Amino acid sequence: MSLVSIDIKEEKLLEKGKEFGKSGQYKEILGLAKFSIDPNQEINKKITDIKNLATNSDGMVEFSADVHIMLPVDMNKSNKKIIYDVNNRGNKVMLSQFNSASRGIMVAGVAPEDDIGNGFLMEEGYTLVWLGWSNDAPPIDGKLRLYSPEISKNGHPILGKIYSQFQPLKDVNQIMLSDRMHVPFPAYNTNDKEAILSFKKYPDDDPVEIPRDKWRFAWDDGNEVLDNPNFIYMDEGFKAGIMYQISYKAYGAKATGLGLAATRDLISYLKYSEDKNNPTSSDIDYAYAFGVSQSGRFLRQFIYLDFNYDSLDREVFDGIIPHVAGGMRGEFNQRFGQASKDLPSVIAQLYPSASLPTDDIEKSEKDGLMENFRKRKSNAKVFFVNTGAEYWRGDASLIHTTSDGKEDIDAPLNSRVYHLSSCMHGPGIWPPTDTQEADGMRGQNYLNSIDYTPLMRALLVNLDNWVSNNTEPPESNHPRVSDNTAVNPNSLREKYTKIPISFPEHFSFPRKMNFGDDESVINNLPPENGEFYGSLVSDVDDDGNEIAGIKHPDVAVPLATSTPWNLRHPDVGAPYQIIGLTGGPRGATVPFKKKKDDDNNAVRGSQINLYESKENIIILDNIKECVVSGLNGYIVVQSDESLLICRKSDEQEIKKFVNDLKKI
Repeated sequence: MSLVSIDIKEEKLLEKGKEFGKSGQYKEILGLAKFSIDPNQEINKKITDIKNLATNSDGMVEFSADVHIMLPVDMNKSNKKIIYDVNNRGNKVMLSQFNSASRGIMVAGVAPEDDIGNGFLMEEGYTLVWLGWSNDAPPIDGKLRLYSPEISKNGHPILGKIYSQFQPLKDVNQIMLSDRMHVPFPAYNTNDKEAILSFKKYPDDDPVEIPRDKWRFAWDDGNEVLDNPNFIYMDEGFKAGIMYQISYKAYGAKATGLGLAATRDLISYLKYSEDKNNPTSSDIDYAYAFGVSQSGRFLRQFIYLDFNYDSLDREVFDGIIPHVAGGMRGEFNQRFGQASKDLPSVIAQLYPSASLPTDDIEKSEKDGLMENFRKRKSNAKVFFVNTGAEYWRGDASLIHTTSDGKEDIDAPLNSRVYHLSSCMHGPGIWPPTDTQEADGMRGQNYLNSIDYTPLMRALLVNLDNWVSNNTEPPESNHPRVSDNTAVNPNSLREKYTKIPISFPEHFSFPRKMNFGDDESVINNLPPENGEFYGSLVSDVDDDGNEIAGIKHPDVAVPLATSTPWNLRHPDVGAPYQIIGLTGGPRGATVPFKKKKDDDNNAVRGSQINLYESKENIIILDNIKECVVSGLNGYIVVQSDESLLICRKSDEQEIKKFVNDLKKI
């Protein structure tokens, strides 16, 4: 294996030595994993441009990556299982998904400290592992990064084409050549006449080219507009909500595929190596991988390219959960790959989406995502988990249908496909808000408030039982063509408008995009648009909630219409578009109309008696009887562990109150 060492920079007790049930105390290790990889070894030849990387005197390619491990102080108290969290643009994800931890907001260019939440994973005894796998993750303190060498030929950096897309939230004159703050590829020449900038209304539209003399590679420093290879500038400005695409020549490509190899070899080392410096002492029976969105797509790429076997032909991960990845992969083993790119409409690798072999939409090839698993007779188990948002983005249904959407495709026996009904891309928050705090994206309705993280814990338990105890999990649960629960999204217009909810004027179906014959070295840019894929979504009931899939209690016994989509607010431009057509889909919560009494009280609960009380909102689901007297203009909301009482006039302060409760 290629892991040479883990240089520990810091080792400390987690949460000041807190005891986590039978697992006892945990410690965390922060360091740098150093790798030395053989470019001539068969399992490494699939790493794009491995032969174009500098080698040491032994002919090995050297690189490194940030590593972070949380594990029991006494490994005898562990469950002997690793869960590897494929970080998302340098950020840890599994703590929020399994431990119900909050995801802090970056302040002053420093990543927030980890919130371990309710400690579920620790109490279960897992060893938690993170590794920097992407070299374009934002260079911010606290974020995990890969430090891979630059690709070169004959001692010179490689020149190649880049394709990127942007959708500003406000009118601006300049845009950085990156997405989600990832490290950009600078234009090799600010006067590049072959660079093409275009725009379109929807992802599946044909682009409209902007004349080259209307824009430039430049940056306004506040005094003057100066040439800058990392930015594009336009006097007329970039309009909020409009989708802009650019193709240009760049330099500085690094070997993105080393992130796949680093993941493989780190977990193999922790799982199998008897090296005295191995933090786990190789006392590991099983290893699980978990990835969300971008990192879920990474795991789909990991599966497809057969990285789940180490140099000794041992399986690395025994269970894998690509979550909200839809039917896509990404630029994770591509020359000039932008691993952090969050743009489904420009991702080259859509096909194959289904695990079993199926024809491409243009009948030009037949392939399946898990073909290498089948050929190797792999014992690894896979849960493909998605929400309704990935269906409305247009690619999730292609996991379990033919490319034209006309027939169902079953999942392989060692996998399951699960749909989280009426949920959006990420877990919802309470109280509902129409604005994302992280980036300012705003919806026309409240953002979907369903917190589906309890379902994620259940899925992890089921995967673990399947792997370690051979206990079969529930059958796949998702929309199907055969029972008419998988439908054309445009067929739902009447149901939604009756609720009423403003329905999207257009659904963007993904298209076959011709980037050239080699997905590892893209040469056909901008790509040529081909045929449309047959995307489907779940049918909905009369309340507008999805029929198919695993139902959260908020969907099974609803008090609102929960949609996996939400239209953009006019303040952020393009109010005709679904949020997330270029990544990060967001849903909506539309509360059912409240029944009010003669004093304008909105009440929900078993037996609530009101006397001389007006203009109140009272929700007490877990109290059998309650008497309220002399209360005017208040909000009273009770949950399992807390009680909120505040004036209606303080509605804007509710978020602060809730955050204070969490801290307590």
